[in-house]
Amino acid sequence: MELRGARERWVRTGGIELCVAELGDAARPTIVLVHGYPDSKEVWSEVAGRLAEQWHVVLYDVRGHGRSTAPKPLRGGFTLEKLTDDFLAVVDAVSPDRPVHLVGHDWGSVQSWEFATVERTKGRIASFTSMSGPSLDHFGHWIGQRVAHPSPRRARQLLGQGAKSWYVYALHTPVLPEMAWRGPLGRQWPRILQRMEKVPADGYPTASLPRDAAHGAWLYRDNIRYRLRRPRPDAYAHVPVQLITPTGDAFLSPSLYDELDAWVPRLVRRTLPAKHWVPRTRPDQLAAWISEFADDRESGGTDGSVGPVGFGSPALAATGAHADRFGGQLVLVTGAAAGIGRATALAFAEAGARVVAVDRDAEGVARTAEAARMAGASGAWGEVVDVGDEQAMEKLGEKVFTEFGVVDVLVNNAGIGLSGSFLDTTSEDWRRVLDVNLWGVIHGCRIFGRKMTERGQGGHIVNIASAAGYQPSRALPAYSTSKAAVLMLSECLRAELAEKSIGVSAICPGPVNTGITGTAHFAGADDAQEERLRKRTAQLYTLRNYPAEKVARAILGAVVHNRAVVPVTPEARGVRLLSRISPRLRRGIARLKPPL
Repeated sequence: MELRGARERWVRTGGIELCVAELGDAARPTIVLVHGYPDSKEVWSEVAGRLAEQWHVVLYDVRGHGRSTAPKPLRGGFTLEKLTDDFLAVVDAVSPDRPVHLVGHDWGSVQSWEFATVERTKGRIASFTSMSGPSLDHFGHWIGQRVAHPSPRRARQLLGQGAKSWYVYALHTPVLPEMAWRGPLGRQWPRILQRMEKVPADGYPTASLPRDAAHGAWLYRDNIRYRLRRPRPDAYAHVPVQLITPTGDAFLSPSLYDELDAWVPRLVRRTLPAKHWVPRTRPDQLAAWISEFADDRESGGTDGSVGPVGFGSPALAATGAHADRFGGQLVLVTGAAAGIGRATALAFAEAGARVVAVDRDAEGVARTAEAARMAGASGAWGEVVDVGDEQAMEKLGEKVFTEFGVVDVLVNNAGIGLSGSFLDTTSEDWRRVLDVNLWGVIHGCRIFGRKMTERGQGGHIVNIASAAGYQPSRALPAYSTSKAAVLMLSECLRAELAEKSIGVSAICPGPVNTGITGTAHFAGADDAQEERLRKRTAQLYTLRNYPAEKVARAILGAVVHNRAVVPVTPEARGVRLLSRISPRLRRGIARLKPPL
């Protein structure tokens, strides 16, 4: 695998020749990408290509990896001090007059923490983005605190991380790791990455893997035991830090970073629903976050500017619930002019997401987009579309993809109410409710879900069903049928898209105080009766007064935790339980006439 369009040079330092690759305009600010173990610089190829459109991007093979030469002897040749010498030699060569934005993954992040905290690199680093690799000094203090001040929770954290670190113990054994990497493990590693990490089969890793992995074992042997036993007391970051934590990392526990704020005065936290090798599996999101963080530094975001830690970008300054998870992500919400849709759009906006609000109500959706920008969205747009119109939805999909990119989170919320007996419900009534409540969801899932799968970097679909989807009612045959179909569609999609790392959640609210009752149709009623029934229903919902904002919080939680079915309101949870333990009683409740 080669870095397309890269310019290569060699940098000499301490008897080592480092292979350095550059992409993009060298006159622009520089981003330096440092790879981990057992990788080479090509692990960054997808991220680097995306960043090169805006930045001068520099990658180099760590000593003993890729095309860089190895120290002789290997023992003692991979200390953090020598790795810092290498980094300074590279940045002096590629950006002699300007500090660089540093990005590290795995062991690239471990050594980059050293760069970002030692005195001799001050003034050479503008920002640091870390992923899947803690500071060994911070790690040492983390262990010390849990040993010195034990508790059940801290004991679980120690034991949990100890289990995840099994490979560290293995790499400290003599000779065997080298034999394994140069033998069967090296041959099987690409297939292991594809099967366990969902890394695409696109020519990575490179042919140098067995040698790289054998040499790289000394990264562990030269540093781990010494630093964990004697962590530096002054390992404070002298640059702003962006921490990206993959929530599915098999090797590192998120609790490792619990006390990180004490070491980093200017810290932004991000979480990503992914496994360890995010440079290969989530290049779009990484490139966006890296670029946004670096751009914020370049545009003058410093202490005292917008944001709690001196960050000017709305996504970086966002403080709403789950801001670490959704900052900068693209979220599309249908039925967003009012009610649950509006509350959901604003909740994602408060978390720093980019929001596309969709509705048939032009004025309402414009108000939602404006409110989203005021709430902290890093971008918000209103689109007027009837979700039941397939061609209109196709055009919306193309517009969103062309102007904003692939949607990360889709919320199919648009829906209409329909009450009345089955025999009073006309074919036109059925078509109308199914067009919006079911076909609107189908169109959204198909159009935006296809883009998610083609991108191959995960995502999440949220479909708003209803407690009526699993609680039958003599008064809601059409509405309950549409919501039951949405519920089953969601379950089927969840099974199908799981292998694509796309989550699907069905949200099932009970009675929520929204405007849906004011526009609901009552089959078999004349105009005067329908108006009376609407007012009576609205009074009951207002009396219950369950706010749409609570449903919005449940939606964000469902995405963060990848929940399958989420009943909202006590009534919805109670009926869900009843459907499991006493279906007969549930059917009896279905026969009751509503108090209207």
